[in-house]
Amino acid sequence: MTGKRCAAVTTSPGGDLRFTPLRLRPPRVDEVVVRLAGCGICHTDLSCRSGVAAGAILGHEGAGIVERVGSAVCAVKPGDAVVLSFQSCGRCAACLRRHPAGCEHFWQLNFDFQRLDGSSGYLPPLRGHFFGQSAFATHALASERNLVRVADDLPLATLAPLGCGLQTGAGTVLNALNLQAGERLLVLGVGAVGLAAVMAAKLRNADAIVVLDRLETRLRCAGELGATQTLSDARQIAQLPVLDAVIDTTGEHGLIQAAWRRLRRGGTLALLTGGGVVKFSHDRRILSVIQGDAVPQQFIPYLIEQWRNGRFPFERLLRFYPFAAINQALAAAQRGEAIKAVIRFD
Repeated sequence: MTGKRCAAVTTSPGGDLRFTPLRLRPPRVDEVVVRLAGCGICHTDLSCRSGVAAGAILGHEGAGIVERVGSAVCAVKPGDAVVLSFQSCGRCAACLRRHPAGCEHFWQLNFDFQRLDGSSGYLPPLRGHFFGQSAFATHALASERNLVRVADDLPLATLAPLGCGLQTGAGTVLNALNLQAGERLLVLGVGAVGLAAVMAAKLRNADAIVVLDRLETRLRCAGELGATQTLSDARQIAQLPVLDAVIDTTGEHGLIQAAWRRLRRGGTLALLTGGGVVKFSHDRRILSVIQGDAVPQQFIPYLIEQWRNGRFPFERLLRFYPFAAINQALAAAQRGEAIKAVIRFD
């Protein structure tokens, strides 16, 4: 694979990825070719691997070096270091309001393996454009809208997971919930997203940061990163004092209902499953949050600044694997052995 363009593509639902030569068409005027340095593995990659057809290139937490830019690209130039995030159209009402996570074309641009006009920059039988990047490959075809310029001296493989999972967890606390000092938060499930929420809540000086998870290793990590109380049994939720906010990363109905009952009037439950405000009830809100309601070009540099100051130590969550071992990395992520598996490219 060294020195050659290649991608790890899907073969069968839930099966191992297979390496194949990567063939890209020249970038359009607003597109950018990025040589990948690293790519985080997200739960969304694991879920989509079970449902997409053969030949799809997953991966949506990429970071690397710009190699080529289209004629209309102004934000970056060849040689620039970038972190890649989700794709948005840049033209709909939500995008024009600087709310790209609410883009009306979000699903097609991020999950349909094609551009908005239905075309592809990948030569058949390959299918790319996953989250506008398809970063399980040596090179990604992205656009100005889903990349973030970062300093050249930063470790790009380390920064890669900021593009989705860490942005989602931290952004839910800082943007969607706007958690305030002295408030009380419960986080259900502390994988990478939940632990990012814990670190963000600590940034906001929350009075209580309670977490629930089945895995003792993750509970221990949460305690080291700022959680004030750890729970391993859902029945313990009923003993908690009244909460200001709850973040659910599990999708488990019983947990969500138990946590809902501990919310104060005016409190908020954040479900990290997509959509917008889905329900109001008894003076408590339920929000469904996409990508932490973040503008990546603003939020990712903020997280990097906090990390450099030692206040967002997300590097403690990472376990690195060479690109050749991507199937081992996916398996470790699926089993929960790696909180955040990250592919490092040669």
